[in-house]
Amino acid sequence: MSTAERRKGERVIFERGIAAHMMGIDGTWRRECKMEDVSETGAKLTVEGSVEGLHLKEFFLLLSLTGLAYRRCELSWVNGDQIGITFLKPGDKKKGAKRAAAQS
Repeated sequence: MSTAERRKGERVIFERGIAAHMMGIDGTWRRECKMEDVSETGAKLTVEGSVEGLHLKEFFLLLSLTGLAYRRCELSWVNGDQIGITFLKPGDKKKGAKRAAAQS
């Protein structure tokens, strides 16, 4: 299955990329990045500097300098300085636990 087939939703591609920042959930790290494309469910980023050693399981993508526009994300894939991310919806992880409790 190709990457395009796995994607859900239409992608918007930015010719020059949109400046953004990635930040650890706990605030201990921050990296500049460019958002190359975006959909309802995720995005492709080009990261400034190395992502090696960063806790990328969950992090914030900051879309404004004030930090008021952001998305909670998780890493999907890495290819050199580009990464694919999936946007997490509020309560995503809790839904599975509630469903499991309801079934028991």
